[in-house]
Amino acid sequence: MKLIIQIPCYNEAETLEIALNDLPKHIDGIDEIEYLIIDDGSTDKTVEVAVNWGVHHVVHFARNKGLAKGFMAGLDACLSYGADIIVNTDADNQYCGEDIAVLVKPILEGKADIVIGERPIDKTPHFSWIKKKLQHFGSWVVRLASRTGIPDAPSGFRAFSRDAAMHINVVNEYTYTLETIVQAGRGKMAVTSVPIRTNPQLRESRLFHSMGSYVKKSMLTIMRALLMYRPLAVLTTIGLIPFLIGLGIGIRFLVFYFQGYSAGHVQSLILACTLMIMGFMTFVIGMLADVISANRKIMEDVQYHVRKLYYDEEMNMKEKKDSSEQSSSE
Repeated sequence: MKLIIQIPCYNEAETLEIALNDLPKHIDGIDEIEYLIIDDGSTDKTVEVAVNWGVHHVVHFARNKGLAKGFMAGLDACLSYGADIIVNTDADNQYCGEDIAVLVKPILEGKADIVIGERPIDKTPHFSWIKKKLQHFGSWVVRLASRTGIPDAPSGFRAFSRDAAMHINVVNEYTYTLETIVQAGRGKMAVTSVPIRTNPQLRESRLFHSMGSYVKKSMLTIMRALLMYRPLAVLTTIGLIPFLIGLGIGIRFLVFYFQGYSAGHVQSLILACTLMIMGFMTFVIGMLADVISANRKIMEDVQYHVRKLYYDEEMNMKEKKDSSEQSSSE
């Protein structure tokens, strides 16, 4: 059983070694542990620090592509290096490295495909009151969208089985944390969470520059994920609002009409028709989007099987190479 711990990095030379030193060297049930960093266009000595420390693999971007792109590049690299379990953690040492053993345990026991670390948000001193409330609210929205019970959706401390990693496909460029939960929940993957500890803050978060920006981008990410995986339900709900308002105005017009007071209410009839047409057209768009979503699911299945064939073939080639090298040495 091979575990690869990946760390997305962007100018993390000051904190990376601290995070690496905190990572476990042995976990019961794991035969081999390797470390991988994703250099997301760093301009400092991040790669030098990682190489000097002794990380096994480095994925390098010539320019900064963002957290989501880096995360997906890391998953692909870990799969190509034969990882059975992939753990993602942060370079600022936010999460306690010892808890990786707790994180991978449900996967080792065959109880989960994805495990997300639940931070003690209310007991984290460097989180402001508003940030704590927004974290709870955001997680609640993600639970509704994904039909999972994950209490800390923004947590980046998570573990993936090999099979789950091959199913993951992030399309937004902001963050992978929310979209992957919605995708996993809608894909009927076994997703669970475990309580984990956090370390004292070493630096400010670089994911967002203000609370308003974080809320806006997070809500857009959730809405986009919902439109991708439940377009008919979302657009039908949106379309019902103008349709019902228009229906109410239309009924009002009919009441006046049968009472002989229709004169002067033609504007209400026009408004009612316009709103009902808007609602109906939104429903039609929802039906078309649902068909597109079904095609997307087929494409995701194809992508999964292509990945599986590719990475399994790479593993077989490596095993043959290792066995031949061992035979020649004997």
